[in-house]
Amino acid sequence: MISVPEARSIVAAEIRPLSPVQVPLQHANGLCTAEDIISPIHIPGFAQSAMDGYALHWEGWQQHRSLRIIGEIAAGDAYLPPIAPHECVRIFTGAPVPPGADTVIQKELIRVEQDTLWIDKPDLAPGTNVRRVGSEMERGTLAMPAGTLLVPGGIGFIASLGIPQVLAIPRPYCAVIVTGNELQQPGVPLSAGQVYESNSFALSAALRAAGVEDVHVTFVQDTLAGVTKALETALETHPLVLLTGGISAGDYDFVLPATQACGVRQHFHKIKQKPGKPLFFGTKNQSVVFGLPGNPASVMTCFYQYVVPALHYLSGTNAPPVRTAPLETAYQKPIGLTHFLKADYNGQSVRLLGAQESFRMSSFAQANCLVTIPEDTTRVEEGALVEITVLKG
Repeated sequence: MISVPEARSIVAAEIRPLSPVQVPLQHANGLCTAEDIISPIHIPGFAQSAMDGYALHWEGWQQHRSLRIIGEIAAGDAYLPPIAPHECVRIFTGAPVPPGADTVIQKELIRVEQDTLWIDKPDLAPGTNVRRVGSEMERGTLAMPAGTLLVPGGIGFIASLGIPQVLAIPRPYCAVIVTGNELQQPGVPLSAGQVYESNSFALSAALRAAGVEDVHVTFVQDTLAGVTKALETALETHPLVLLTGGISAGDYDFVLPATQACGVRQHFHKIKQKPGKPLFFGTKNQSVVFGLPGNPASVMTCFYQYVVPALHYLSGTNAPPVRTAPLETAYQKPIGLTHFLKADYNGQSVRLLGAQESFRMSSFAQANCLVTIPEDTTRVEEGALVEITVLKG
């Protein structure tokens, strides 16, 4: 049995990002770029007005002081009348500055008498309110380095370069294999000895909240042949496979021998933690396999502690940073196991919830974080800082 820090380090060391693919910008939000993006154009590609006002030749205005208005230019206009030193044009934000002009004066600082412009700003500087060619980005320069997390603003920036798609690390897609003869689907009457299956619902929701849009769920009976076949099929097409239940050492626990039969390389099986001690992690080629416990609270605890970081590693993104918060009440435990406790974080302090047992999900319905108490800690005093994992839903 290994420690929680050891397990976390192994997961981080054994998972590589998925192979990059070309992704349309419309579907790239939240992905990580896999190559440098080089600007194919100047931005702006022409001298551009930054204001509604009048475009003029600065030295001509210095010489003549009053300027004749000869027309106007709006954004998108293709015809640009060249202006002489004694002339100017009405211009609008984003419009191209015409030949002969080098300065734009905003409309609030001028007087117009018939078709003549007078400027009420004697200290007007040349080049004012004109965005020069390539002032934001020059053609051939680095627009975005590889490894950048794409956010809406970044996607808009790439679109402004005229680039319709990017090479990015795709979102992983996941197979969930639920084992258990005792499980029944919600909405169907229970027979003797049955319980309602909830792990697939919780995991599917948590995966989608973490950005995994493609989740395939399979239900199998507790037989070695059934679990092996389901795992073998999932490994053919899914980079992430989650199995729930059947990972302990009982007569009807077939996940471990199924992983062996499928050639999955085991990295660890049990962790010194509560809940979720019988957790399996392995890999085969480019696929990652987690054998999660069967108890619902254990499943979700292990998901947030290990599967969520694994999703980041597969996606080429950074795992969430460790956060801490003061504990509202003291907590005591035996030495030897790391405890993960369901809790409520109000932004300033964290309050432990009741119903912490691994088979109880009622407190998970209220929890917005998990508190980590290390294995060698026996008591945490009120007000002491504890590590928290914020749950996203």
